[in-house]
Amino acid sequence: MATLGQSIRRNAIGLGLFAVITGGTIAVTQALTQERIEEQAAKAEAQALFEIIPESKHDNNLLRDTITLPGDKLFNKDRQAIGWVARNNGRPMGLILPVTAPDGYSGSIHLLVGVNMKGTILGVRVTSHRETPGLGDKIETKKSDWIYTFEGQSLNNPEPEEWAVKKDGGAFDQFTGATITPRAVVGTVKETLTYFREHRKQIIKTMKQQPAQPDSEPLTPEALAGNASEQEHS
Repeated sequence: MATLGQSIRRNAIGLGLFAVITGGTIAVTQALTQERIEEQAAKAEAQALFEIIPESKHDNNLLRDTITLPGDKLFNKDRQAIGWVARNNGRPMGLILPVTAPDGYSGSIHLLVGVNMKGTILGVRVTSHRETPGLGDKIETKKSDWIYTFEGQSLNNPEPEEWAVKKDGGAFDQFTGATITPRAVVGTVKETLTYFREHRKQIIKTMKQQPAQPDSEPLTPEALAGNASEQEHS
């Protein structure tokens, strides 16, 4: 009996050690993987900023020139609501807002929407999503040019009632075999324009009160990722 008891204790200790080691390994792996995911997301976001408003269109440090935005359901609740300001000679000429479409086919779709001071879209980019490959992922620029459709649009162009996919009587194309994804993006872009119109005076006032950040740092891909990550965790 003593031998059986000792055997049971040894097995229990062994199983306990195995569980501790396995749990620790999983935790470390998850932490390292999460860090890499965040770095890649930050890099993608930073690159998207300069696709929406290229360096040739502004003379400030777009990555560091940010303002806190009035709260709204459009913004990701897991991060501070900030907007990136583009300026020329100190004067604001554009704002990029990070918004979330909560009603994608496979979950939330995170977007950057750039607008000028009159409320006209400068560009839209998707920074992360889980939409179906080959169908909903056509919101990515590397999969199709659909997202470019928004450039130059405003709440009056097209008319408000036409801010929908064609299947719903609107002006925007949907994808073959996928309507939910473009419907979610169109709806959120429209909401972003509405948000900007409603808060325009307050946003512009905040922009003018904050000094411009001179564009004096080299904008390498590594710098883009580093600066965006710093904004993410600030």
